[in-house]
Amino acid sequence: MKRLSFVVVALSSLVSISAHADINIGVSMSRFDDNFLTDLRRSLQSYSDTMDEVSIQVSDAQGSIGRQQSQIQDFIANDVDAIITMLVDADTGVTFSEIADENDVPLVFVNMLPSNMENFPDKQAWVGSNEYQAGELQATYICEQLNGKGDAVILMGQLGTTGQRGRTAAVRDVLDTDECNNINILDEQTAEWMRTPAMDVMSNWISSGTIPDAVFANNDEMAIGSIMAMKSSGISMDDVVVGGVDGTQDGFYMLESGDLDITVFQNAKGQAQGSLDTALKIVRGQEFEERVEIPFEIVTLDNIDSFK
Repeated sequence: MKRLSFVVVALSSLVSISAHADINIGVSMSRFDDNFLTDLRRSLQSYSDTMDEVSIQVSDAQGSIGRQQSQIQDFIANDVDAIITMLVDADTGVTFSEIADENDVPLVFVNMLPSNMENFPDKQAWVGSNEYQAGELQATYICEQLNGKGDAVILMGQLGTTGQRGRTAAVRDVLDTDECNNINILDEQTAEWMRTPAMDVMSNWISSGTIPDAVFANNDEMAIGSIMAMKSSGISMDDVVVGGVDGTQDGFYMLESGDLDITVFQNAKGQAQGSLDTALKIVRGQEFEERVEIPFEIVTLDNIDSFK
């Protein structure tokens, strides 16, 4: 089977595939209680619903590596035609890849790229977005708003995930440039992608006297949590530049309210359709792209209407 090299595609170029036979696909999601992943899961379900001969079974790993591995093994034992997975941890992807390859079951990673995986086995692929690009877009915009100087904090996602690694690395790299190296990082901590932990982290910073001019949050949920904590402490959002990633509906609401300054749109629908299309191509023995990248896009008040 011919596999094509790394390509970048927009949502408009994704091609829907008509099912010609009963195809059962197992989907293991890292967790259900996350706004972006909820969008991704619902997009997968709604897209599969347009295909009469395709059915998907979606399981919640609840943030557990062991639970996700059991789900992968159960799907294989139940003779699914393919598996789509959003990983709990990037480092486990290599193991899941080996399990699927040994059992000759097509495997498509969606959103999170497995770490240290330069080449996939014959029936495997990844569909997602460049996490470094998200952090770079966010940090460049915030640097411009600060005129290249000020104090900042970083709220990181779950440690070990490609989103946390890529987005945080990009922020640090941008702040190392000549234009932005007068922005001082006061502290950085993980809030596990979640709103309430982000509120707790920001509240602790404020209590200890750490009052930032900017917040670089790896996702919208943590950005929103930090905003809630700052407002509860009497800090005006006019005095702080806050950035998120994902472009969730809650993120858009906070942006329009004036509390959030920027989010970076991650196309859940594009990733969902791309991963299912890719899985179906592999099952049918058709040509497929080994790596399909859905670009991130910057969202501010100036262009939010085109994303809503």
